[in-house]
Amino acid sequence: MCHALLQDPSFFRLLLGIDEELAATARASGCACGGVLHRADYPRKPRACPAELRADFESRLSFCCNRCRRRTTSMSVRFLGRRVYLGLAVVLGSARHAGQNPAAARASAALAVPVRTLARWRAWWREQFPRTPLWQAACARFMPPVATDRFPASLLERFAGGAEEVLMRLLVFLSPVTVGANALREGR
Repeated sequence: MCHALLQDPSFFRLLLGIDEELAATARASGCACGGVLHRADYPRKPRACPAELRADFESRLSFCCNRCRRRTTSMSVRFLGRRVYLGLAVVLGSARHAGQNPAAARASAALAVPVRTLARWRAWWREQFPRTPLWQAACARFMPPVATDRFPASLLERFAGGAEEVLMRLLVFLSPVTVGANALREGR
């Protein structure tokens, strides 16, 4: 699925645009203390990012309150929590590693993701993702039920459209796990 999207600059620009919209929404919401949020992005070293777009992916959109100094980080479709690989790579690599998606196998090979990292991602999808508040709230919306042992491949199959639309919709669906209480705590 989507092997070509890993090299498609327009898809990466689409993800950046979505992240900028999510950041604008977070900033407009303001801080709980009533203070003004100022831009305070923090650096990232993204893996699986095309070289020509690396500059756009070297920071995570975030804000800092001028009054209480509390940080507000918006949801993201580019990054999946604290992982150093882009969310797109985590989804495609994990779908391939599940053994369910031959095209994702090509994508994972192109990413050169270490086997141990793929195993960690698969363990997260199998063990932790089904317990997230996002999945607990959303799982009943999928009929018939999604095969959790085949995450994320089974989720990819549930979104309609072409390869670009399917991946974009899944990344938007997953964006709540990138912030707050839902945020992923695993580093890679």
